[in-house]
Amino acid sequence: MNRAFNRKKDKTWMHTPEALSKHYIPYNAKFLGSTEVEQPKGTEVVRDAVRKLKFARHIKKSEGQKTPKVELQISIYGVKILDPKTKEVQHNCQLHRISFCADDKTDKRIFTFICKDSESNKHLCYVFDSEKCAEEITLTIGQAFDLAYRKFLESGGKDVETRKQIAGLQKRIQELETENIELKNKVQDLENQLRINQIHTSPAGSVTPKSPSTDIFDMVPFSPISPQSSTPTRNGTQPPPVPSRSAEIKRDLFGAEPFDPFSCGAGDFPPDIQSKLDEMQEGFKMGLTLEGTVFCLDPLDSRC
Repeated sequence: MNRAFNRKKDKTWMHTPEALSKHYIPYNAKFLGSTEVEQPKGTEVVRDAVRKLKFARHIKKSEGQKTPKVELQISIYGVKILDPKTKEVQHNCQLHRISFCADDKTDKRIFTFICKDSESNKHLCYVFDSEKCAEEITLTIGQAFDLAYRKFLESGGKDVETRKQIAGLQKRIQELETENIELKNKVQDLENQLRINQIHTSPAGSVTPKSPSTDIFDMVPFSPISPQSSTPTRNGTQPPPVPSRSAEIKRDLFGAEPFDPFSCGAGDFPPDIQSKLDEMQEGFKMGLTLEGTVFCLDPLDSRC
């Protein structure tokens, strides 16, 4: 994994592992915006993105627009960007999609990270203005990624396999529930039809001849016949032998095979879930490049 934590021999992490794995670390910042970039990493990539978004902010300021404030929630699951008042999630950047994170040495307020968009698969550079704690936020994102990667290694990929099994079982349960509703409706229709037929065929005061009892499908209950006793047909030939029921696959009265939760193969998983799991593995393999002082803008930009 290409984890380039180039922070002067990796500075000591600032938070306890429990704070990032069981909860999240909140930060307040101003959101300059996001812009598409061509590469997932690189000093020149973030430098150009920051210049572009700072220039756009100058224009918005001249038009009387204020830079929106946001709340960042950093955990081992990702970086959430929320509205500080309504707590509405504006962006949810999963950690395995974040490939580059850095802060500006010339302007202690500016930090940025590159994240792959989940819908368009384009790489977007997010730029923020914090109150002189850009380096701390950058390190926190790096620590969260490090913890998430260690957890992934400790699980040995079990988490991924478990999610696959759960996804397959949930899909099968939904299918069975739908089939169950359809079968109940069919049974109800057959019972209603049977009652109607009985009313029409049995006029008042008449006595119907006694006939063998049947089930709701007008079928005579099954009675086992010994192999020795066989009844010849009218032409004197013997009927074909009845196959042994023990060799048949057990089915219900509608001919459906019983559901076995342990027989779900990889082909039963929804394609979208499978692709997301594969993408998560690829993201962890790519790693996170965490660097500081990688882009130094001109002094004119620092006064923005």
